[in-house]
Formats: sequence, C-alpha cells, structure tokens
Amino acid sequence: MLSRAVSLRRAAVAAAFSTAAARPETGLYGFDVLRTAKGFRRFVDDAIERSDELVAYIAQLPPSAEIVRAMDEISNTVCSVIDSAELCRNTHPDREFMDEADKASMRIYEHLQYLNTNTTLYNAILKAESEGVLLTEEARRAATTLRVDFEKGGIHLPKDKLEHVNHLNIEIAQLGRKFSENVMNKPGFVDIYPASRIPRNMQRLFESIHRAKPRGNEEQNNPIDTTRQKGVRIVTDSGTLSTALKWVSDEEIRRQVYMVGNSEPRENVAVLDELINARDELAKTMGCKSYSDFAIRPNMAASVDVVMSFLNDLSDTVRQKADEELKSIQDFKRKICNEKSANLEPWDEDFFIGMMKSSVHSLDVSVIAAYFPLSQCLKGLNVLVESLFGAMFHQIPMGDGESWHPDVIKLSLHHPDEIVALVCNFSSSSKITARLNHWDVETLFHEFGHALHSLLSRTEYQHFSGTRVALDVAETPSNLFEFYAWDYRVLRKFALDETTGDPIPEKLVKALNASRNMFPAMELQRQIFYSIMDLTLFGEQASKPMDTISTVADLKRKHTSWKYVEGTNWHARFNHLVHYGAGYYSYLYARCFATTIWQEVCQDDPLSRSTGSALRDKFLRYGGAKDPSALLKDFVDASIIRNSGGGVIPDISSLCKEVGL
Repeated sequence: MLSRAVSLRRAAVAAAFSTAAARPETGLYGFDVLRTAKGFRRFVDDAIERSDELVAYIAQLPPSAEIVRAMDEISNTVCSVIDSAELCRNTHPDREFMDEADKASMRIYEHLQYLNTNTTLYNAILKAESEGVLLTEEARRAATTLRVDFEKGGIHLPKDKLEHVNHLNIEIAQLGRKFSENVMNKPGFVDIYPASRIPRNMQRLFESIHRAKPRGNEEQNNPIDTTRQKGVRIVTDSGTLSTALKWVSDEEIRRQVYMVGNSEPRENVAVLDELINARDELAKTMGCKSYSDFAIRPNMAASVDVVMSFLNDLSDTVRQKADEELKSIQDFKRKICNEKSANLEPWDEDFFIGMMKSSVHSLDVSVIAAYFPLSQCLKGLNVLVESLFGAMFHQIPMGDGESWHPDVIKLSLHHPDEIVALVCNFSSSSKITARLNHWDVETLFHEFGHALHSLLSRTEYQHFSGTRVALDVAETPSNLFEFYAWDYRVLRKFALDETTGDPIPEKLVKALNASRNMFPAMELQRQIFYSIMDLTLFGEQASKPMDTISTVADLKRKHTSWKYVEGTNWHARFNHLVHYGAGYYSYLYARCFATTIWQEVCQDDPLSRSTGSALRDKFLRYGGAKDPSALLKDFVDASIIRNSGGGVIPDISSLCKEVGL
C-alpha cells in the first residue's frame, strides 16, 4: 500500500532538503512531539492510532474517491514518521536521538506490514477501482497504484504464505540495517609509521597515533629511553579512503589503504548472503524467478531481461573508449615513474588521474574554491528559481528545537502568484562562510533538483508528490540540475571572487569541463558494472549461497577495463545493495533521460523563463501522477524512450554524445 522507497532513499542518503513546519518553540523538523529523543515513541504511537482510526473510517465507506483520499492520509501519516526517523538516524549528531529514531523506524515499519496486509483496505480499494466511482485520471491511477502495492506485499496469497512474506520483509529490513551499520561502524584502518611517509600538509586529514620507537642495540641498553614514534592512522571510510587514494604519493601506502578499504567490513559478506537468500525466498513466494524480477516488474523496464540487454549493449558500446582511457593512464604512470614496464594498479587510478588532470589543465583546487563560498552557492540556487520559475528563496529563522545541527539553514520559497512558504532545510557540513569545491557544488545542485521536484509538484494525492515516482525516473531531475553546475552562463551569475567580486573566468570553467571530460567512458563503465552486479546478485540463484566474491570479480573483469584485486570484497560496503536492491540501474536510466532533456530542452537557453515553464508545467508538476513513459514523451518527444522486449529503455544517443562515443 505504502510504496515509498524513493522517499526513504532520499532521506537515507542525507536528506539535504526536507519539508518542515515554520514556527518557533517546536520540536525536531517542526514536529512538536519531537522536542526530546523519546518523543519518537509518541510519534509512532500517534501515527498508529491515527492510521487505525482511518482504517475503521474506510471500513464503513461506500465505494468512492473518499477511500483513496483516506488511504492517502494513512500513507502521509505513516511516512511522516518513516521519513523523519530515517533522516534522524542517518544525520543527527546526538546518539540518543539516533537510537530512538532507529527503534521508531523498526516499529513503524512493522506497523506498515500490518497495513499492507489489511484486507479491509484492500477490498475497499478493489471496489473503488472496479465500480467506476473515480472520476479523475489521478484518482484512478492512485487506486491502481495502491492495489498493486497491496499485491506486491502478498495480500492475495493464502494466509500461511502471507505470514511468511511478512516475516521475510521484516527480516530483510533488519539485515539491511545490519549491513549499513557495519559499513558505518567497522570501516577498517591502516596505521602508517613513521608519520613522515605522509606529507606534512596532509597529516592533519588523518588521525595522529604513537607507538614505542623501534630501538637499535645501543638504545636497547638504555632502560630509561622512552622515545615514542609518531604515526598516522588512515581510517578507510569512503571519504577518507578517497582522499588517501587521490593524494598520497607513496604507492605502498595506497596499496594498503585500497586493500583494507575494499575488504572491510568482512562481516558483511555473510550478511549479504543472508539478504540475498531472504530476498530470493520472498520473490519465489510471490511467484517470481528472482528478486530482481520481482523488484523490476512494476517499473518502466518491466523485466530483468530488458534491463540486462540495455546494460550489456551499453557495456559493449563503451568498452573500446574505456580501454583507450586506461591505456593513457598507464602510459602516464610509466612516464612519471620512468619505468617502461610499470603496471597500472587499481590503487593508482585516482592518484594518476588527478595528476593528469592537473598537468593538462593547471587546475588549483584552492583557486576554484575561492569562487564558491557557501553563501554565494545559496545565491546560485536563487538564481535558478528566480530565472526559471519567477520564484524567490528567503532564509528564515529556525524554531527552537527544530534543527538537528547549528549549521542547518532554512529557506522558504515564495512565488508572487501562488506558492506560499514552501520550506526546505539545507544542512551544510561547515559554516556559512565555508568554501565548497566544485564537486560539492554539483552535489548541492543534484540535491536541489530533488527538492524542486517536491516543491514544484502539484498533485491531488501526496502519494504522488515530487520524488514519489517510478524508480526509473526518480533521479532524472537531480541529474538534470547537475548540468547547471557546469554551465558558464549559470556559474557567472553567482560564482564571484570573494575579494574582487569578479565572476569566475570563462577560461576556468572551460578547464573544469575539459577536466571532467577526460575519462568519461571509464566512469560510465563503472556505473554499468555496479548496475549489472546489483541485478546479478539478486538474480536467479544457481547455487546457495552464491559465492558473491567470485561473482563480483568475474563481472568486474568482464565489464570494466580494470583488473580485480584478489583478497578484496568491495561489494560488502556497497550500501546501494540495501537501499536500491535490483534498482541501481535506475541511475543510468535517469542519466540518459536527463542528458536528453538537457540537450533538447535546456541547453540552448538554460535560465530562460520558457525553459523553466517547460520543466515545471510538463515535467516537475506531475510527480508520480502521470504514467512516466507518457510524461517523458509529452515533455521531450517519443524518441526519448524505446520499447524493448515488453519494457521500456532510454534512448542512449544523447548520453553517447556527452561521453564522446
């Protein structure tokens, strides 16, 4: 009934933006009940009580549109708790809030399983759908979506199988949580001695450690020698791992960091085995060949075979260019190291790519960041909404207790004709005066695309609001707005030198774009590999348990130009296997759609009101209320998608043009 996976993922990814009430002296996110961490208990109790009242109300209704409206209210009531709890447990700095949110999330999820198997609700929606009482297209689509969600939860199964499905769904949720917690709490680390092996200006990025200094014979004869040696601990969480691989020149350190960072948490190999097994059993109980088949069936793609065909064709298309890019990196390493036979290793990728980009385009990170103080970047968001939509953001005060961190900024979007105080919270990792690197700017614009999708949608039912769309298109607005972060016509409006006020030079923006476009095939190849890996792990199970390590190794050799490193199990920290199980391919679908929209609709005049009107009136306003295939074709034209094997795939010509294929 309450299929809100996309909304949950948006919250779990860090929820840079979230709707909230705007009044002082309130609780977290504007909910009075969340003045304290234990308020999450009452939050869940109230949601369960209200949803039970609505179930009783629906039971006495005749077939009518009111049934759909009341179910939509149940969805909103329950998902307000789910979204808030997921946001809190993933972003709140207070351990008590995180723990209470975690408990609340599991409690409300269990209640959700009860609602999804409630025959009173299912029979009511069946009658409303079949008796011709739903007069609008959106109401009929809402009823159909609700019915499909019920059936996806197994409500049509015999009682024993339905109970088994409920048990499996809860087990899957618990395993997913365990997987994510292991990634967060057990990242692994590498200790480097002496600290001088790391450049002094980089040591501050890592943890300082000490040990008893190794002593020679003379020192061993001195019992009072207490000399200690300074070292560096590199914790291999994803962010620190990326920093070390990109900037540390010592190849042996990079190798050690790569090995640990791609091997921890080892416990997750077994957790993933259990998750694969539980999802496979769920799918087979529901009459599907595999979990991938079960997950994709309601989407535009419709079947695993359709998606796999799309991905394999794209893999073949990109292979030659990716191989050429890899060879250019290998040649560069051999030149720099003055070794004609030096092998290029996976831990070399980020380091030598960074060197190549810097040597070709002379890009200085500190110079670039000078044009992107956070305050100016927020003005950049205003440039977008004012130019495209005639709206304006205003920063407004946070109510006492509303924020989860002192750096959270609340913005209110106003439109002179209609929009009243649509509020989003932007959470920065540092103060308002901080500078962003350009990749952070791209991330900001990406998340802002999701926010605009929610803020500008105009649907009758919240069940279809904003990002609550078919998975295949959910990431399209966010991918589209990334293009704005790379366009000089946009950047010159807000990227101003802190000292002189001069706009960012066009030459610098061209260099940024040229740098980004140096290795596009390898990056595309990586996304294809991730997508195929995801579908394969949750595909048909030839044996149980699947040897996920060898499976991932074989797929990497087949679908990337890089070799697999024995002794690693990188997929054990790939959280998307939990949040996007059998759905990671949707990133590539969305990228294809977004690239076509950019080239066909936005690129000629990205900030014009006519471009904004097209984006809003033909795309963003519909949320999930319109069939996604019809939505895309009406917005661009029929060529944006292609029918294939009973499903839908994106046209890849615009993507190929962008990548240079």
